[in-house]
Amino acid sequence: MQKKGSEDEAIGRSRGGLSTKINVGVDALGNPVRFILTPGQVADILQAEDLISGFSFENLLADMGFDSDRFRGRIAEAGAQAVIPSSRVRSQAIPYDKHIYRDRNLVERFINKIKHFRRIATRYEKTAVSFASMLFLVGAMIWLR
Repeated sequence: MQKKGSEDEAIGRSRGGLSTKINVGVDALGNPVRFILTPGQVADILQAEDLISGFSFENLLADMGFDSDRFRGRIAEAGAQAVIPSSRVRSQAIPYDKHIYRDRNLVERFINKIKHFRRIATRYEKTAVSFASMLFLVGAMIWLR
């Protein structure tokens, strides 16, 4: 019988030590619609397509960590506009609407709100399922405010 590893529980090592990354998608009002837990060292772009699958949208706002040709193509297939700043490694910067991009702070504000709950900020839960359930409850409490 094989022992479960920490990657099964969405715990990984990053610069600050053991951590869990919360990849979250929010609607136009800043309410959470989906979140995915990953170990701390996993890149954001690997969860991007799973975050948007099944949703319809006109604009998708994301930070530089989500800048890839494949993801931009997936957004275009959905009939939406990618409002993502180009990463620094691109030789030609792709223009984006900076006025629309300002609304991306809704994601940051949601993450700031959930970090006010010490149980989320310090991850007391041992398993990914129990941590996800706490995130769901906290997200519901924020949504109901």
